[in-house]
Amino acid sequence: MGESFDIRKWFKDRDELLVISGPCSVESREQLLATAAGLSEIDKVKVLRGGIWKPRTRPEAFEGIGEEGLLWMREAKERYGFLTMTEVARPEHVELALKHGIDILWIGARTVVNPFSVQELADCLKGCDIPVFVKNPIAPDVRLWLGAIERLGGAGSQYIGAIHRGFSSYDESPYRNAPLWEIPIELLRLHRNIPIITDVSHICGCRELLQEVAQTALDIGTLGFMIETHNDPDHALTDAKQQITPASLKKAFNSLVFKKKKIDADEAVLQNYRKEIDVIDDELLNLIAKRMNISEKIGDFKKEHKMTVLQMDRWKQVLEDHINKGVNLGLNDESVKEIFEIIHKDSIDRQL
Repeated sequence: MGESFDIRKWFKDRDELLVISGPCSVESREQLLATAAGLSEIDKVKVLRGGIWKPRTRPEAFEGIGEEGLLWMREAKERYGFLTMTEVARPEHVELALKHGIDILWIGARTVVNPFSVQELADCLKGCDIPVFVKNPIAPDVRLWLGAIERLGGAGSQYIGAIHRGFSSYDESPYRNAPLWEIPIELLRLHRNIPIITDVSHICGCRELLQEVAQTALDIGTLGFMIETHNDPDHALTDAKQQITPASLKKAFNSLVFKKKKIDADEAVLQNYRKEIDVIDDELLNLIAKRMNISEKIGDFKKEHKMTVLQMDRWKQVLEDHINKGVNLGLNDESVKEIFEIIHKDSIDRQL
């Protein structure tokens, strides 16, 4: 359980899956303790999370219970043995969290977008060895994410982790926040020592996708999960659709396929390359689907304005430009030509 789990040792060894769970928002003593009681029956859960201060889009929304909730977090910790974790966005949040014995902090996506805010938190944490996790910024900007991590490191923080929670997008998607798996992979390339865990709940935005996304995260090699749980999720004050009961979480874990951890060095290199290719292939399929949707809109426009479907002069120029760009990128010109001819044929078929 939580009392025997050493988070600082985990940062060094990373020898087990770090599972963080609890309500999106701490709403009441009864709600938090009931959720913690359910989570105490799941051995994999080591850390109880709870939002005390909630950055909300609309001012009339529930913005968190405040300092009183930290008392309930301490009570849950003492009763069930969990480590506790909460989000901080301002220096006073850090001070109150430390005052009430919170074990781990995280910096949220809305805060990470502002380097001034991150620097204030980093300055406040100087001389403190509390572990801090940094969520990716809302926009798909790996440099901004890396910059927040570097600010904390520059202030002397020794235990820094990253949380992949997906990225905001205007594109149609089944996810609340598009996973864009290639971005956490790129972060790991830029900062090889950073442990990255996956906030499955914020990627999905709904319960139905949790299992699928959690399995993908495991397959890619995530070192842990953050999953929101609530004793009565349908009546949660924040993010009700993406929260699940502790019992549902236990069932989900039983259905996940955990891959072997110990593999030889050569196999590890090959697996990492294959994972990167799988992620890129998924992105290619999503981009092609997006392109075909736009092609259909173009087809509707042409019909409305009585235009021919095939615009041969434009197609010749587009194909020539793509071949030239491909060659400049080191691709085979015939391969580029063949790929785009197939895509173009499909586009024409959809417009007819």
